[in-house]
Amino acid sequence: QVQLVESGGGLVQAGGSLRLSCAASGSIFRINVMGWYRQAPGKQRELVATMSSGGSPNYADYVKGRFTISRDNAKNTVYLQMNNLKPEDTAVYYCNFRGGVDYWGQGTQVTVSS
Repeated sequence: QVQLVESGGGLVQAGGSLRLSCAASGSIFRINVMGWYRQAPGKQRELVATMSSGGSPNYADYVKGRFTISRDNAKNTVYLQMNNLKPEDTAVYYCNFRGGVDYWGQGTQVTVSS
């Protein structure tokens, strides 16, 4: 079992920044992918960004150039720096850990006002 604890969501004006964190604990597979997905009201959950334990990032096109994913393997923590936020970025952001089995965090709300 893997437990994920997220933090860092909140309310911000358009053009502002937020940083999300997600710490994993439990049975951590050494080779894994951690990342972020989001779900807006009435929409399906969608990829935001992921990063493998080897450090390879993967971004959705709509966040490239604005969001940066990073991770600290020693702390089993993944971060998402979100800059130049737009109202359409408003969603619940979920941390994901993939190491043979998918685990999800409880979600953290990000609201961007215009």
